[in-house]
This record gives sequence, C-alpha cells and structure tokens, in this order.
Amino acid sequence: MNKVPLTVTGANKLRAELEELKTVVRPRIIQAISDAREHGDLKENAEYHAAREQQSFAEGRIAEIEGKLSNANIIDVTKTDANGKVVFGATVEIEDINSGKVVTYQIVGEDEANIKEGRISVGSPIARALIGKEVEDVVVVKAPSGNIEYEIIAIQYI
Repeated sequence: MNKVPLTVTGANKLRAELEELKTVVRPRIIQAISDAREHGDLKENAEYHAAREQQSFAEGRIAEIEGKLSNANIIDVTKTDANGKVVFGATVEIEDINSGKVVTYQIVGEDEANIKEGRISVGSPIARALIGKEVEDVVVVKAPSGNIEYEIIAIQYI
C-alpha cells in the first residue's frame, strides 16, 4: 500500500483520537454491555443492542486510525528544506488576480482537509497548481466556472 502524506499536526490528532477511543470510549462501552447483560433477555434489550452498535463503530474507527497511521508518511514542514517553494504542509497566501480576494491555505493530506479551517488536500486542483511554485508566481487553477489565476503572496513553513 502506498504511503499517505500526513502533517505532524494531523498525525498527532489521529493519535489523540486513538488514545481516547482505547482508554475512554472502549472501556465505557464494555461497561455498558456488561450492565445491559445484567438486565436479562438480550433479544429484546435495546440498551445491549445500542452498546454493541457503539462497540462496532468504535472498533472500526480504531482499526481505521491504526491503518492510517501505519501507512502514513508523516512530514514535518518545519524541518523541510523547501528553498522557498510551495511543498506539502506549507501555508500559502494567494490572491485572486481578477477579484483581488486574498486567501490562505495550508496544504495537507486528504484526511486532514477542511476548507472552513483553511486546510486543502494535496490532491485538490489549487494545491496541485501551487506545489513547486514560489512567491510572486502566478498559477492557473482549472475550476468548473473557468480558469482562475492566483498570485502567490507568501509561503510559510509552520
């Protein structure tokens, strides 16, 4: 399986979620199943079935996170020698040449992307256009509404 790029922050968030699932959620669910079993007939016990469903979800999420972390290529952008170029993990400030609107994006892995928080996937059209470029470069992004030109204003490796 191919290694999936992940920022240090993204990896830390996944590790924290995994720890929470294993040390807090899993024991709570096990206790809920135990309590529900004490109520007798399991066929008609809604508490038991709900707890089993939660257990299934939690165990699936644990397996999913462990898989992601084992296949992750964790990249620390603060230790990357990018020579002023846009690379994975970089935070890039760009200006739409036509509208003058300025936006800032951090280029992250697919699982970390959240446009509302300014994090775009490395596979997105904007990120693909930006990778390898430098400050003052103009990039053209193919959008459904047509091509959009952006000028790179600043690049940060934080």
